[in-house]
Amino acid sequence: MSDETRHRRFGRRARVSAVSAVTVVAAAAGAFGVTAASAAPAKPAGGSGTPSVSSEPFGSTYDSYAQKVLPVYRYTLSSGTGVTAQILSYGGIVQSIDVPGSNGQEADVVLGFKTLQDYVTYDSPPVTANGGPYFGESIGRYGNRIANGTFSLVQPTGKVTYTLPINNNGNTLHGGLVGFGSHVWAAQEVHGNGSAGVQLTLVSPNGDQSAPAGSPGCPNGCTGFPATLKDVVTYTINSAGQLGIHYAATDESTNLNTVINLTNHSYFNLAGENSPAGSAYSQKIQINADQYTPTNLTQIPLGYNVSVKGTPFDFTSPQALGSRIDDVSAPDNAPAAYNQLLLAQGYDHNWVLNQQTPATTGPDGLNLAAHAWDLASGRELSVWTDQPGVQFYSGNFLTGTLVGISGNTYRQGAGYTFETQHFPNSPNQPNFPSTEIKAGQTINSTTIFAFSS
Repeated sequence: MSDETRHRRFGRRARVSAVSAVTVVAAAAGAFGVTAASAAPAKPAGGSGTPSVSSEPFGSTYDSYAQKVLPVYRYTLSSGTGVTAQILSYGGIVQSIDVPGSNGQEADVVLGFKTLQDYVTYDSPPVTANGGPYFGESIGRYGNRIANGTFSLVQPTGKVTYTLPINNNGNTLHGGLVGFGSHVWAAQEVHGNGSAGVQLTLVSPNGDQSAPAGSPGCPNGCTGFPATLKDVVTYTINSAGQLGIHYAATDESTNLNTVINLTNHSYFNLAGENSPAGSAYSQKIQINADQYTPTNLTQIPLGYNVSVKGTPFDFTSPQALGSRIDDVSAPDNAPAAYNQLLLAQGYDHNWVLNQQTPATTGPDGLNLAAHAWDLASGRELSVWTDQPGVQFYSGNFLTGTLVGISGNTYRQGAGYTFETQHFPNSPNQPNFPSTEIKAGQTINSTTIFAFSS
């Protein structure tokens, strides 16, 4: 990156090294109530102890950016100590993550599909009703929801209003009808600093998601997102069982600002993705957040944060995911007309992460976002990030209509997400952390999913 490239703070800190996105440290997070194992590296389950990456063809599909059929590759990232992740160049998708349990038995702990065609058909199809499950996708340009599919930005020419396709209850979800998870990314292997991985690159054109009047999701036409955006997502793994995701996004336009909110949409089930229906509900969840953002009937934030104390949204101490998910009589600190567990059919909200402290500082200097435990297998997940929020989603809209990678159907309780992010609808909420990126600027961000047993 040249000396002239300008960086700005996006989230709590800027990350400047893609290949070093995973730094091996043992984090001391006792003040947050985590066990020693949660902060420790994964126990070795055989192997060389040296991280490695390999690739293989994974079919081909049409890409609307390239306007032709492109080959797709699957990259296998191995920690050398038992944790293995498979990443697709289609959608920047995390297809699988194999993690050993306390007895050494491995299980795939993320939901996914077996074939490329399943991802193309079911993962985020270009439909105007509720999108798709987005299993494992690299989400962009804007993760989560933008109200009514519209926002305004001040450009050099003045204030401009932009419109996007509607694909979720009258709003734009995860970038619109054809988000970053539905494109083929350029890919190359990366090595360094005790890690191995794959770097994925996608260039989104100025006006991405534009469409003429009468198009799906755009009855009056859509302008799309402004500015040319280059998105570089680097997945790395190290011998400590830490899967790092580093984002470097550049507004390549000379005179157009834009908005961006990048995240990963993996669904976790530490018992294994082929576990019995509802198995995720028994897993313990802890979120480093004293507040969350309540939403309206279409899951757009009301514009302010409320306390989790005394509500089913309080995961400041470990709680079984399903222990309070049906308690709609409990307070949620939202207006009476907006019962939060009813409108989302469970958890599907942004938690406002607490300010970072020495006790919650971990790999790569990141803030602790969340922990998850499966007591039966002994598998644990720690989530570290520099983002201000995390969308915790309990898989409420999985209805048993999708067949997963192992041949089982996915239903409610099959998995949950930790989507590290800026807040939903931030472009329309000036009191939320800004998601604007100026012309010529680059933003960097890192999230780490750390596994242990």
